[in-house]
Amino acid sequence: MALNLRTLRDALQSHALASGWFDAVNGQEPKSPPGQGLTCAVWPQRLMPARGASGLDSTTTRLGFTVRLYMGFTSEPGDDIDPYMIDACDDLMAAYSGDFTLGGLIRQIDLLGAYGDPLGFEAGYQRVESGTEFRVIDITVPLVVNDLWEQVA
Repeated sequence: MALNLRTLRDALQSHALASGWFDAVNGQEPKSPPGQGLTCAVWPQRLMPARGASGLDSTTTRLGFTVRLYMGFTSEPGDDIDPYMIDACDDLMAAYSGDFTLGGLIRQIDLLGAYGDPLGFEAGYQRVESGTEFRVIDITVPLVVNDLWEQVA
């Protein structure tokens, strides 16, 4: 079986696009500052075997994606930035939980962290080249992909 990274990324992006929250949804970490509205970017972060999940002659993997939400730090009203972003984050996490096989593309999203970090998010700030600062929320979306690599003796 081959890892179809584009298909998996596109499935995660489709949930963000369908949510209606975002001005833009990118398939990579932005190289330039996103706009002042709410922006989303999706990219793969880490691939490794899913310990304890592999079959007798194949390796099941855990592919972690980052789904980053961006919003300009100077957006007004400032007190509404976090609640607005967390509402969007909540909708995405509910969508990923509700479609935890991504339409049958994967075994599951590792919601509870059986094979590593669970579905979750962490908020922070990011400064880009221009000096513009953004409020960001990074959602960790761990995908468990069955039988990705054949084990041959």
